[in-house]
This record gives sequence, C-alpha cells and structure tokens, in this order.
Amino acid sequence: MEATSRQCLALWFPYFACERVRMAAGLTILAPPDPLALVSRTGNALRLSAVDAFAVKAGLETGMTLADARARCPTLVTKPADPVLDARELDRLVRAMVRFTPMVAADPPDGIVLDVTGCTHLFGGEGELARQAMALAGHTARYAAGPNATAARALARHGGGNGARNGDVQALPVSALELPEDALAALRRAGLQRIGDLSRRPMQTLAARFGEEMVTRLRQILGEAASPIAPRRISAPIRLETRFPEPLIRTDDALDAVEDLLEQAARDMEARQLGGRRFAVTLCRSDNARRRLVVDTGRPERDPAIVLRLLHERIDTLSDPLDPGFGFDSIELAVSRTEPLAARQMALEGSREEASDDLSALIDRLSVRLGPNRVLRLTSCDRHLPEVAQRLLPAREAKAADWPVEEVLLPRPALLLDPPQPVDVIAGVPDGPPQRFRWKGKLHEVRLAEGPERIGAEWWRKRTGHLVEGKQPTRDYYRIEDAQGRRYWLFRHGLFEETPNPKWYLHGLFP
Repeated sequence: MEATSRQCLALWFPYFACERVRMAAGLTILAPPDPLALVSRTGNALRLSAVDAFAVKAGLETGMTLADARARCPTLVTKPADPVLDARELDRLVRAMVRFTPMVAADPPDGIVLDVTGCTHLFGGEGELARQAMALAGHTARYAAGPNATAARALARHGGGNGARNGDVQALPVSALELPEDALAALRRAGLQRIGDLSRRPMQTLAARFGEEMVTRLRQILGEAASPIAPRRISAPIRLETRFPEPLIRTDDALDAVEDLLEQAARDMEARQLGGRRFAVTLCRSDNARRRLVVDTGRPERDPAIVLRLLHERIDTLSDPLDPGFGFDSIELAVSRTEPLAARQMALEGSREEASDDLSALIDRLSVRLGPNRVLRLTSCDRHLPEVAQRLLPAREAKAADWPVEEVLLPRPALLLDPPQPVDVIAGVPDGPPQRFRWKGKLHEVRLAEGPERIGAEWWRKRTGHLVEGKQPTRDYYRIEDAQGRRYWLFRHGLFEETPNPKWYLHGLFP
C-alpha cells in the first residue's frame, strides 16, 4: 500500500509511570490524594522523572529538583522511578491491544502505536476503537490518528489529543519534530513556530540549514513519507492434533499417540528455544465425550518422557478411571504455558549438568499425586521484618534460588515464634541489653549479649487515603545467651523517644 492509504492510531499516556505506581498500591487514579512524583538521580541531584495529574496542577513538572518540588508542594509524595517495571507494564498493554489489530508496537516510554488499516469498521469506527482501547488500558490517555505512526504520534502528544487527525498537523508546534533543543531554538529564532510554517519552505533549504533528519520527520508528519512500525510478533500457539481412522480402544495405545504428539511439540519448542510449563491433553471419544488431562511442571520442560510420566501419575490419581468407551477417535495436545529454555551443555561423561533435575522431577511427581497446594516451599519476600521475610508457596511455583544474594553479617535463629512472646526484662541502662529476663515464669540470667540490631518499621505499608502514612515503633534485636548456654533472640519494641515504656518480646531460639 502507499503511505497515504494507511491509518495509524497513537495512544499516549501522559501520567503512565505514576499511575502504574498508584495501581500497584491499590489506589484509584480518580481519587484526590496528595500529588505523586517519581524520583531518579541525575548527576548529584535528585530530580522528578515523572509526575501525575495532581502534581501538574500543583505546578510541578519533570526535570525539577526534588528540593524545589518539595518547596513548592510540601504534601508531595515521592517514589523511586523504576524503568524496568514501566517497560513491563507497557509490554502488557501492547499484548492486550492485539485484540484490535495484529500491528501493534510500543512507543516507549509511555505510548503505543496501532496500525488500524482495515480494522476500524469491526469496532464501530475509529473513535469507538480508540475509546475501547483506552478503557482497556485503564490509564489516562490521549489519542490521535494519522497516515503513519510519526504523524499520529505527533498529533497525540503535541496536538491536544483525543480526536486530532492528519488535517491538524499544520497547527502543530515545531516541538513535534522532537529535535534537540538547540535546533528548536534556531527554528523559533527564524520565526518558524508551526509545522505549517516549515511546510511552505523549500525542503532543500531546510535540509541544508537543519539537517536531513529534520526534513524526514517533517515529511512523515505531513504524510508525505512512510513511517513503518515494528509490531510485536505473537508466536503461534503450540497445539497439535491427531485423528485415527479407527477408534483406539486401549488406553496404552492412546498414550503412545500422546507420546508422538509430545515429540512433535518438543521439536517445535526446541526450534523456538522454549520449554513447556503446562501440558493439556484432550482425549475425544467416538461418542463425543471428552477427557482432559492437565499436568504442570516446576521448570520448563520439553522432554516427552518426563511429561508422559507425569500424565501416568495424573491418570493414577483420577477418581473416575479413564474409560475409552467405544474408543478414542482423536487426541489433542496443547502447551498452554511456555517459558524460554535454551540448550544446556552436557557433562563430559554424558550426565546432566544440573543436580537439581532430580529434585524438580520429584516435586512435579508429588504435586501431581498429592495436589499442588500440598507440596510447599519457602520463598523469600522483599520485606525486612523477620516474620514476613518469607512465605510458603506451591513448590512448582516457588524458585529454589530466589533468596536475595547478599552478605548476612548478623545471624538469624532457625526457629521463629509466631507471634513473638512477651517477656519481662531488666536492663542496666534504658537503651542497653537485658541483664535478666523472665519467660513463661522462669527467670534467665544473661551471660552474653550482642546487639542491638535495629530494624525500622514498614511505615509505608500503613495506608489510609494516601500512598504512605503512619509510623510504628522501631525494633532493637539482641542475641542473648543465658547461664545454661541457651541462646535467644529478643527485641525491644520501640525506642524511648518513641514510647515511654517499650515492651520486650522473645522472637526466636537459636539451636
């Protein structure tokens, strides 16, 4: 097609990063909380990298130093910027937009471009498609249409948004060219304020004065040059089916056919460098009855023998035996969940490289036989309070090596008491370690004490109408050894400047 025959739709989310943070905190975008800004370090200064609509109303803008922003808006709430999470959220939106057109591309850091040529009539027109797309995204958005991605993007970001079309490009400011600031300043000094002012000048003169890149972008915005996009490619699902001229009346024969399908799927996944995490087999009987068997694996797999063994385990645990009836006339296999799986190097003697393979296989078999919620594994949490620093998850979902890799200078007890038990403590000085304590009516003389290890409260997790509010007492932990050689982990709940009479608790026991 010619460039002028295409139709592109650009979505711009002006408060994308801040709204992502609010959604993650469980707060609505439309609520009137304090202004929010995301902060990143630029050089030796902390600057605002993103602001929300409430911060804009308060007179804040990106690029301001954090000190200036707080002086202008004392109620400003700040969070650290996280470009990685922003990119993941944008990628999620791109995947969701595929329902409107297969030609969808991300426009980092806060936009999406859709090539909707020939698609708008399916959704009631261009405007209705844009409204559905913005509702699906859930973010504050502006949209515009143009003959190519560059024109639509410029209209959405610099043309006032929502409904702007290619006919409005003449009124766009020269900042829509997104040139360096010195080039934009030179254009303004020459009296060229709008795209229409540039369109009436000879292109050769503009190229000689401001460079060929500027002329190319100008022609793309005017619709005179193509601006192709790199759409996100959706991989074809891994689904296989086999039909039989005569129904299979033996379950073993059906499982042999399943093994053939697994081998075909393994070749397909190997070519894509993928491994399956969920395999679904559907056995279709000649009387239209269907039996579906689903097995999950704790790690990406494409070995047919491993998946077939799990299917045997699943069949053995069925309360209703797998009855072929008058026979199975077709079998379907779907790998509904995949993850990247590169080829692994074998050892010189031909053995497997990773010793965790046997453990992963055992976890898979036990999870299939007993149920996924009965085989659990401890996994770490991004929390620094000891009682919430870990949690139990199904072993197939939890990762064996996801504990934070950091130098632990202070030991932790192997046994934590839930909840911590109150104790009566006598200390030599108010902020000092205990000299003796009473637990369960028994007095313990302290022989050795080490500490304190100070752990602050998670004040940001107390939510009211704002992102963060509230303050809880600080904990001072001590490692204690009594006269009999038994070791304990005690903490004082609160500093004396926080509470007049802080209490003591026994939180753990050392072996």
